[in-house]
Amino acid sequence: MKANLDKLIEDVRNSFESSPFFSHVGFEIIEFEEGNVILKLPIRKQLLNANDSLHGGVHATMLDLVLGMAIRSMTRTRCTTISLNINYLNPSTEGEIIYATGNILKQGYRMVVAEGEIKDENDNILAKGMGNYKLIRD
Repeated sequence: MKANLDKLIEDVRNSFESSPFFSHVGFEIIEFEEGNVILKLPIRKQLLNANDSLHGGVHATMLDLVLGMAIRSMTRTRCTTISLNINYLNPSTEGEIIYATGNILKQGYRMVVAEGEIKDENDNILAKGMGNYKLIRD
């Protein structure tokens, strides 16, 4: 049973890592276990906005990804974002490394509510988000 579970988790992880968009932005999976997902992003110049800080869209993308990954690690079911709300708390700049985590707050048969946060290397919270996701059941 454990071997089957490990294989399912590995398949889900590989589906994210093989995404061209995932690698284009520069995301890296640090942890991917059932209920424990950590996503890493080294901030490059190409990801900065006109204020020379990380673009808010990158924060949103990172939160959306880590929440979807956390959901899939638990449900083994694909999901799609219904809504995502983000609070931007602190800026980050080129050369920094940021980390995102996510967890499920409430899960039903078709819907999941999840929350996540992005922190820097010094454990400062940069952004927090909460999203509603629809589980895609065949």
